[in-house]
Amino acid sequence: MAEAAATTIERPEFVRPVETKAYGVVQKPLTAWEKIYDSGTARKTFLLVVMAVAWELYARWLASPLLFPTFGATVKAFWDAIADGVLPHRAWFSIKVLLQGYAIGLVLAALLTAFATATRIGADLLETLTSMFNPLPSIALLPLALIWFGLGNGSLIFVLIHSVLWSVALNTHTGFKAVSQTLRMVGRNYGLTGPRYIVKILMPAAFPSILTGLKIGWAFAWRTLIAAELVFGVSSGSGGLGWYIYENKNQLEIPAVFAGLFTVIIIGLVVENLIFRRIEMRTIRRWGMQT
Repeated sequence: MAEAAATTIERPEFVRPVETKAYGVVQKPLTAWEKIYDSGTARKTFLLVVMAVAWELYARWLASPLLFPTFGATVKAFWDAIADGVLPHRAWFSIKVLLQGYAIGLVLAALLTAFATATRIGADLLETLTSMFNPLPSIALLPLALIWFGLGNGSLIFVLIHSVLWSVALNTHTGFKAVSQTLRMVGRNYGLTGPRYIVKILMPAAFPSILTGLKIGWAFAWRTLIAAELVFGVSSGSGGLGWYIYENKNQLEIPAVFAGLFTVIIIGLVVENLIFRRIEMRTIRRWGMQT
């Protein structure tokens, strides 16, 4: 027994190669359909095509071009207006006025929000003003704007400032208030105060809310501008997209009316997907603040 216990049993070690082929692929390759479905651009393009087909079918079923022209007739009127140079001129006129009002509104919103962030009386003032004027439709101020600034771009810019100012200021201030105390203390520990504290701490942390305010302000301003141009339209012998729609409505050129509306939609899609979406991808998504 002692001899058996003292005897060591040696077991050979085997190194067996792992055959990875037996386990299959780690990640299943996507099919062509799955790759297309994963693309947001492809999905949105498909939805637009479906809506265009539904538009064409409904217009053909209705068979009343004065009420609802076909999609083909609208596209033809759209390209004809572009070839004539009328539609680009009207669109550029509207965009220039819009950018002026939008820029002034952003500057005023930044000043008002900075004052509200720096002082308690400023915060009370901002909350009071937004409660009073944010629910007020901008187009309702157009009669007063015409009295104060006359029939011109000044009236349009005034109502555009109103449509941009309150939404941007309110969303920015709300985003600032939602910044965590930890980030605030980090900024204070680094000795940041005043504008440096706002730019380096509050603005990056509150940028999702700020971007939302910019989008809402843009949408409000764009709708307000078209509505204002529909009301009084021309300024110094020219007019924008709203006036183009109004003129063609009076002449019963309904495909041209839809072409003007089509242009408004296209500009809105371009601004949303090429400007705001790119800003979103380069900021809040890159920072991990949004999935």
